Amino acid sequence: MIVSTTDTLQGFEITDYLGIVTGETISGANIVRDVMATVTDYVGGRSGTYEEVLGKARESTISEVMDRAQLLGADGVVGITFDYETIGGRGAMIMVTATGTAVRFRKL
Repeated sequence: MIVSTTDTLQGFEITDYLGIVTGETISGANIVRDVMATVTDYVGGRSGTYEEVLGKARESTISEVMDRAQLLGADGVVGITFDYETIGGRGAMIMVTATGTAVRFRKL
């Protein structure tokens, strides 16, 4: 299945728009990640622990979008957008959402 942030797919003609599909993933960070991220905040640099959590959440969300599109009989999803939010008491959880349009297409 092709998933794209663009509205069109080069080399393909979209034949059917099947509807909006979404995916959501909420991931919690554990205490070890929180401590390591706090250290990174003070000394500077990138937080590999949070980047890993974010990457896995994004992959899970894309997978969910593709599963929902497949249930509609789609060949792909176009116009996909992502949103990231922190939720929970101290912002200890991150929510990744993705929205796109499920489509059928044919090769030109």
